[in-house]
Amino acid sequence: MELFGEFRQKMGIYILDRKGARSKRKVQYTNIESIKKIGIVWDASNNEEFSILSKFHHKMNDKDIKVKIIGFYAGRDLPNNLTAIKYFSCIRKPELDFFYKPIFSVEAATFIKTRFDVLIDINFDKKFPLYYVSTLSTANFKVGLWDSRNRNPIFDLMIELQRPVRIEKYLEHVMYYLEMIKSESPETVQK
Repeated sequence: MELFGEFRQKMGIYILDRKGARSKRKVQYTNIESIKKIGIVWDASNNEEFSILSKFHHKMNDKDIKVKIIGFYAGRDLPNNLTAIKYFSCIRKPELDFFYKPIFSVEAATFIKTRFDVLIDINFDKKFPLYYVSTLSTANFKVGLWDSRNRNPIFDLMIELQRPVRIEKYLEHVMYYLEMIKSESPETVQK
């Protein structure tokens, strides 16, 4: 374990909680037909899962929905199947500061500022750099996995699934619930 790793991460969480409390965003979602951009936050430590995300990307692309995926990979070099993909970017360890925040990552900063219609969090093990991105994201609507231990929920829609969670099953549930939500006009809530 890295020197003072647990302390550094707790300080990172403390800093993020304060920063997240100060940031304001409007929660807004009408229906599935209004979605034009989806952002996905993904733990890339199991890179075999990328084929599932790639299929999801193509399925959404067929519906004229743009998908951008950002992942976190703790290893030194990205696996070959994760390189040179236009809709995927990755945060790596050298892009983290002392408190594990991805502040040296241009991709993370761009992703956070992008106004996605929906953000889908696939960070089931709560890797802090990805949690940082999801928390500060300016996405209109955030979807994540229900976690009873989470004292500060950042998601607008939380889905409860039995663990271990399979990504394809999770994405099916996300799309199912997004299709169920229908509103005449965009609901806007200050958060």
